[in-house]
Amino acid sequence: MPPLPTEIVVLGLSVVLLLVQLFLASVPVTLELGGSYQAGPRDQPRTVNSVFAGRAARAFRNLLETYPAFVALALALTVTGRSGGLGALAAELWLAMRLLYVPAYLIHLPFARSLLWFGSLLALLAMLARLFGA
Repeated sequence: MPPLPTEIVVLGLSVVLLLVQLFLASVPVTLELGGSYQAGPRDQPRTVNSVFAGRAARAFRNLLETYPAFVALALALTVTGRSGGLGALAAELWLAMRLLYVPAYLIHLPFARSLLWFGSLLALLAMLARLFGA
């Protein structure tokens, strides 16, 4: 069996990140609002007071804003045979930036968090450049 392209390996690892962030965003809310509320229809919106829960939820939403682009680019690079090189490096950089973004958000490192977000955006642009021939 041939080895998987780097972009696909990183895509798989990104799913782990997605699940970890989902867990970090949902568990504190359940602990604060209660399992009955979370399991119910949530017709009456309630907000959490926990700083950690709020930050974890916002960090997760931030991931979801660009995650579809990452998935599309990783798959496009692979199916077009343009995996490797700049695309692979950019995929690894994207994952590293997103991994570092979570603790930077949770412990309140505002400028570092912004730089990490910008680095992950540049990584997506590099993947796009690779897809179109760079």
